[in-house]
Amino acid sequence: MTDTSLDIAIIGAGPAGLAAALRLHQQGYSPTIYETVPELQPLGVGIDVKVYGSKEIEELGLLEEFRTMSVDAKESIFYNKYGQEIYAELCGVHMGYLHEQRFVHRGYLQMLFYRTVLERMGEDTVVNGLRCTGYTNTPDGRVTLDMVDREGTTSQVTADLVIAADGIKSAIRTQMHPESSDPVYSGITMWRGTTLMEPFASGGTILHIGAPQSSSMIVYPIAENFEGTGKVLVNWVVEAVRDETVEDWNQRGTVEEILGYYDDCDLPFLDVQEMMRNAREVYLFPLIRHDPLETWIDGRVVLIGDAAHAMYPRGGNGACQAIVDGGALASALAATDDVDAALKAFESARINVVNGIVMAHRGEGYEVIRRMVEDRTEGKPFSDIEEVLPMEEADAIFSKYHSLVGQPRPGYEAGDTTGFRTEYAAATR
Repeated sequence: MTDTSLDIAIIGAGPAGLAAALRLHQQGYSPTIYETVPELQPLGVGIDVKVYGSKEIEELGLLEEFRTMSVDAKESIFYNKYGQEIYAELCGVHMGYLHEQRFVHRGYLQMLFYRTVLERMGEDTVVNGLRCTGYTNTPDGRVTLDMVDREGTTSQVTADLVIAADGIKSAIRTQMHPESSDPVYSGITMWRGTTLMEPFASGGTILHIGAPQSSSMIVYPIAENFEGTGKVLVNWVVEAVRDETVEDWNQRGTVEEILGYYDDCDLPFLDVQEMMRNAREVYLFPLIRHDPLETWIDGRVVLIGDAAHAMYPRGGNGACQAIVDGGALASALAATDDVDAALKAFESARINVVNGIVMAHRGEGYEVIRRMVEDRTEGKPFSDIEEVLPMEEADAIFSKYHSLVGQPRPGYEAGDTTGFRTEYAAATR
């Protein structure tokens, strides 16, 4: 029988850290979460929660509440820069999966996890206002954490196990892997905004628009009847090349730089330029990366979520894979009294799979089909998409991608994902 009295410290109260805490609690553990900010706020924009992410949320007992704050994903449609349809597929249960795919505001999902942690585990489970600056594995098999509060006062915390869920700028990752601590700017910036508007298409449609050679746009609803307005809150993201530095992270942006990319886009149900002009807010996110790690473990310290495997926010897998980490780690710990063996089992089960997804997103994932169409048509409108990108070829790309991320498409042969990684997922920028 495992020792559930294990003293576990989780660094970071984002979705990864909070979900890990809930998963550990299901196994009988009582972790403590340390969070830098003095008070959590529902920050961020949209998350596309894939079917395996919804499965995790259901196993946490939160599916019904999750449904009330999110939008059922019904279809995913891909267009060239002129608004001509390239490919479409159904989503979630509409495709035949056992679980739903849903769109949600990241901050709302985080606050759902946060409220649940407090309700199930107690108000003292989350310690706000303490930032972890480093760690020391001690000879007795414990870990000492160096902490600093908002006033600069330092302190130390000890634990039997430390789970680092402190995000892409993780201090623990920096100490564990100093050689890969500096992020690399890809040359691409994301304009991320939300617009309050009337529902479009099916009401649960995600749009993929444009030629990636110049600019790419993703659009999907993240809240219905937002704040009682009867309208939907729509999340949109535009990628384009911009002269940027990593230090410009999370600055406010404007749409003037990107409107021109969509001058020729003609969708019968959505004016994308009007949607951008009516944005409630626009943020700039330089697309940065860390190289995949060979290990997530140092003694009794383990990385999860973005601290372990930060990936480009393409295909909706970053947050979902972070949530999966918590369940996998909790299960590994519950299976043995040997903490070190549990950490190794967790890493062995996860690291190669997730690193494969990280590298797939260095390219374009299934978004590569829009690049292929742009190249094959030499940037011109087409008359018959079957002559440009046959359905059989597109289906093969999508089937391999979905299998790669852990959700093989119902009714399709999963195929060998190695071919996808080498042929379609090489970093192109």
